[in-house]
Amino acid sequence: MNKGLLTGVKVLDLTRVLAGPYCGMMLADMGAEVIKIEMPGRGDDARKNAPIVNGESAYFMNLNRNKRGMTLNLKSEEGRRIFKEMAAKSDIILENYRPGVMEKLGLGYEELRRINPAIVYGAVSGFGHYGPYSQRAGYDIIGQAMSGLMSTTGWPGGQPTRTGTAISDVMGGISCCTGVLAAYVNRLKTGEGDKVDVSLVDSMVSSLEIINMIYLCTGRVPDRIGNRYEAIYPYDTFEASDGMVIIACGNDKLYGLLKGVLQIPELEGEEFGDNIKRVKNHAKLKPIIEAWTAKKTIDDVVETLLAAGIPASPVNTIDRVVKDPHIAGAREMFVELEHPVAGKMKVTGNQLKFTNNKIAIDTPAPLLGQHTEEILKEFLGTSHEEYEKLTEEGVF
Repeated sequence: MNKGLLTGVKVLDLTRVLAGPYCGMMLADMGAEVIKIEMPGRGDDARKNAPIVNGESAYFMNLNRNKRGMTLNLKSEEGRRIFKEMAAKSDIILENYRPGVMEKLGLGYEELRRINPAIVYGAVSGFGHYGPYSQRAGYDIIGQAMSGLMSTTGWPGGQPTRTGTAISDVMGGISCCTGVLAAYVNRLKTGEGDKVDVSLVDSMVSSLEIINMIYLCTGRVPDRIGNRYEAIYPYDTFEASDGMVIIACGNDKLYGLLKGVLQIPELEGEEFGDNIKRVKNHAKLKPIIEAWTAKKTIDDVVETLLAAGIPASPVNTIDRVVKDPHIAGAREMFVELEHPVAGKMKVTGNQLKFTNNKIAIDTPAPLLGQHTEEILKEFLGTSHEEYEKLTEEGVF
C-alpha cells in the first residue's frame, strides 16, 4: 500500500458516489489506510456510472484508487457489531448518508464516540446535519443551484448554467478532508475526536467569495457575465483565429504591458485609464483587444503575451490537457494504473505536491468485496471458517 504523510491512519469509508469518496481518495493518496465499505451484492452506485471499461466504471476507479475494499451489511445485527469493533480500532470514519441514517442504524457519532472517544467522524450531506433543510436530498446540481453559483454562471440573457464538472461534490470532498485532518491534529494534541459536518451547499456558498461580497456590500445582485471577472479587466476570453485564449491583466501594471505589446491607440483612452474604469467599460474594451487576437493563432497570442510578462493561456480542451508537458508531464496529473479487470488505464493525479513525501497513486480501485477476508483477519482476527459462515448468512 501507499506510504506517505498519513501512513498508519486507519479510515473506514462508508461513502458513495463522489463527495465522500473524493475525501477518502485524498486521504488514501496521502498514505492513509482507507477501507472502502460497501453493501454486499450491490456496492457503491458509482460502480454503474459511465464511462465503462471492460464492465468496470472509470468514474468509480478514479475516485477509489489506493483504497482496499470490503463488503458489510450494516442492516444486519452482526454487520453492525463488526463495524463497531472495527471503529474501535480506527481513526477516521467517513459517511455521506442522509442525516439520521447512521443514528437509526445505531452507528451515529454519539454512539461511536462511546466506543472510541478519539474517533474523527466526517459526514458529507447536501444541507448539513442540522437546520430546516437537513432532511432534503442533496446532489451536486442542487448545491450549485441553492448556493447561487448557477445564477451567475453563463452568458448575459442566457439561462443559469451548471459548471462542466460536479464542483459542489468536489468542494464538499475537499472541505471534508480539510475538516477531518484538522480534527485529527486536534485529537493528537488532546486525545479527543470530533464530528465534522460538511454541507455541499455550505461548501459552494463559501466558494462564491466576491459574488457574496458584491451583494453584501452594495445590494446589487450579481448576474451572468460570461467569462469575464467582476473585479478586474481585461480578465476574459478572447477569440483567436483557431480558438479561444485567456488574457488576465490583474492590475494596472499588466494593462500597461498589454498596451505596449498591442500598440493600439484606442487602448490609451481615458475610459480605460484604471482598473475601475476598465471594468465599467469592458464592453468597449473587449472588441479592441479582440481585433488584435483574432488575427493570430492561439499559440501566437499566448507566446507573445507571455514573453512580455502578461498572464495568458489557451482555453484547452481535455485532449490538449492530457498531452501538456507541464500538467501531464512535470506535474504528473494523469497516472497510469493496472486494474485487474479494466486493464491498463489512466486516472487523474493528485493536486497536492509535497517536497519530502511524494504522493503515490499505485493501487487500483478494489473490486467489490475484494479485500473483505484479509481486512477482517487484520482488524478482528476473523478465521476463514468464521468468514465463510458469516458470508453464507449475508453479512458480507
